[in-house]
Amino acid sequence: MKAVIFDMDGVLIDSEPLWKIAEVEGFAKVGLDLTHTDCEETVGLRIDEVVKLWHNKVKWTNRTLKEVEEDIVDILIREIREKGQALDGVYNALDQIRSSGIKIGLATSSANRILEVVLDKLKIADYFEAVHSAEDEAYGKPHPAVFLSAAQKLKIDPTDCLVVEDSLNGIIAAKASRMKVIAVPEKTHVFDERLRVADHIIESLNEFDLHRFKTLWEN
Repeated sequence: MKAVIFDMDGVLIDSEPLWKIAEVEGFAKVGLDLTHTDCEETVGLRIDEVVKLWHNKVKWTNRTLKEVEEDIVDILIREIREKGQALDGVYNALDQIRSSGIKIGLATSSANRILEVVLDKLKIADYFEAVHSAEDEAYGKPHPAVFLSAAQKLKIDPTDCLVVEDSLNGIIAAKASRMKVIAVPEKTHVFDERLRVADHIIESLNEFDLHRFKTLWEN
């Protein structure tokens, strides 16, 4: 293990409930009455892909897809600034990795402006040697591009990277990158048995154990 790459939403920041608020409020402007359960179906996808998915089903005409996307991002940023909090164990895990000399990266489906707000809100920017948004890729998760680009920025071979993810789409992307994956399932979801495709599952980053996870490379 030469690098640990974190997903952001639902791993570092408790933003999944805030995403649901933003999507319910944003999509209401085009007549969609979404439930939080509806929003859970698209966790881990880029917001432009979420908007396109719902537009394919509903075909609203009063706003462009880009306008809906920007509405949702604006609402989310408002919610992060007002309510955003680090998830349990985040600072402990980051300190543990940094003190070991292992590189730390971040690979997120969220847009760059959301990424910047989160890093500022949680005061964690200094931990990361590389951050990368799937906004800068042709495809978002479950495509592996965002993780491969993060590894490239870190100058680490993908096979030497450990990913920390909460969503199935993210886990699939990391595995497709040939990286080891620790799953930290998001608390508001009913546990999805498919997450067992990850190399290991922990309940929170309070259980992050660098020494233990290094043994994943021994198998």
